[in-house]
Amino acid sequence: MTTLFEQAGFGAEVPRPLADRLRPQRLSDVVGQDHLVGPEGTLTRMLAQGRVSSIILWGPPGTGKTTIARLLAGETGLAFEQMSAIFSGVADLKKAFEQARIRREQGRGTLLFVDEIHRFNKSQQDSFLPFVEDGTITLVGATTENPSFELNGAVLSRAQVLVLNRLDEAALGKLIARAELHEKRALPVTAEAKAALITMADGDGRYLLNLVEEVFAAVGEGGVALDSEALARAVQKRLPLYDKSADGHYNLISALHKSVRGSDPDAALYYLARMLTAGEDPLFIARRLVRMANEDVGLADPEAVNQALAAKDVYDFLGSPEGELALAQATVYIATAPKSNALYTAFKAAMGRAKETGSLAPPKIILNAPTKLMKQQDYGAGYRYDHDEPDAFSGQNYFPREMGRESYYSPPDRGFEREVRRRLEHWARLRKDRGK
Repeated sequence: MTTLFEQAGFGAEVPRPLADRLRPQRLSDVVGQDHLVGPEGTLTRMLAQGRVSSIILWGPPGTGKTTIARLLAGETGLAFEQMSAIFSGVADLKKAFEQARIRREQGRGTLLFVDEIHRFNKSQQDSFLPFVEDGTITLVGATTENPSFELNGAVLSRAQVLVLNRLDEAALGKLIARAELHEKRALPVTAEAKAALITMADGDGRYLLNLVEEVFAAVGEGGVALDSEALARAVQKRLPLYDKSADGHYNLISALHKSVRGSDPDAALYYLARMLTAGEDPLFIARRLVRMANEDVGLADPEAVNQALAAKDVYDFLGSPEGELALAQATVYIATAPKSNALYTAFKAAMGRAKETGSLAPPKIILNAPTKLMKQQDYGAGYRYDHDEPDAFSGQNYFPREMGRESYYSPPDRGFEREVRRRLEHWARLRKDRGK
């Protein structure tokens, strides 16, 4: 199979990046994706059955999406047509579809690979449908974003979504071994530095090979192996993969929220640190902490929301990095607070009933009567002032007459809500004793 450089018209003498020189020549050579290309992998079974349906390859950068698409075309005899949704428009799509139509008339199919397919708008995505349905093209789309949110339902219904894994240490280690075999020498780093190099790659095989190439270039034949400090000087470490408008953003805030809800302060601190390291807006985190304090703690510990609001004020006052400690304090406080969603659940139930019951009038006993006419209509008649009642509690029904008394809030027997529950039970006994 020709390389991208050869397709572009460059000869063998043109220098090529190590990642391109080590591009797998068979599907089975793709590392870290055994569930797709291993002996029992999804794509392996497709090829064994002599068919390849349209697919969407979803996974992080540097996990083999483009390579898999090229190899699928090679192993099925389909013409490989590649485009990027970032640089292509309607005219490019029309041209690709027309070329695929001509090939089909000549008896050859086309595998159209669209990188970053989620960047196409709805109408552009819809343009694929007739050509996929009649077999003019086999569509292989690649995306780093969740297809459920970024791709049309019509496209998803005609393509199988295959998830590529972030490359683990073992897979990245295999790539280093291949690079060493290609270069005919061991990577000139200490064992500790090699582990650091794998960590720097953050699951991205292409980025790892770029780093490896830099190391080989920095240390010539017979040079002294780099330790971790020397490695850090030789290569530039990138920030973790994180796009505040994409999955990384939502995945990490979800992980932080669920760690707090699950009363795991250590995991919560880890995800807080991940977000801050990646450049998340600290005030966005502060707002989410306030939400967690209300939604997952509530009255089980009323101080939780105060801690969250105080963290926001401290950050506003001190800025970064000092103010980030206040966010950490609030995170740990909320994570270790007793948990209750009783108030959250009660409010949702009350909102539901408010929408169902429409404009039912409150009972007249709790309506003020500032005019003579309203007094004649019995507004306020029979109201009992609680402070004048035994135990400062009248037990009257305040719901609309058509509804009767209902119960939404049921606090658990933990945290401060244990005391709230005791009060509610006390008032319930008083109502019963007084026949209310």
